[in-house]
Amino acid sequence: QVQLVESGGGLVQPGGSLRLSCAASGIIFSISVMGWYRQVQGKERDLVAVITSGGSTNYADSVKGRFTISRDNAKNTVYLQMNSLKPEDTAVYYCHALQYSSTYWGQGTQVTVSS
Repeated sequence: QVQLVESGGGLVQPGGSLRLSCAASGIIFSISVMGWYRQVQGKERDLVAVITSGGSTNYADSVKGRFTISRDNAKNTVYLQMNSLKPEDTAVYYCHALQYSSTYWGQGTQVTVSS
């Protein structure tokens, strides 16, 4: 199986930046897609950004131009650079990975944007 561990969350003021990291470990053969999702308490988990092993990306409209997802395939690690953060970005951010037909989730890391 695959385990995902996130890091980099925290408290930041509006307009600030954070970089999230997620490292995959375990039985890894070929992780085709890695990405980030976020969830506010009481609401559904939503896509933030995803990236394929080939480098194709997809972003939620709300973060386009502000967030950048990247991936180091050799390290099985995905990153999310978050700039110009807004209070509405506050959420628990979850790392996700897809390997063949199996999907995996990290434990989540809290991002709070507040003055």
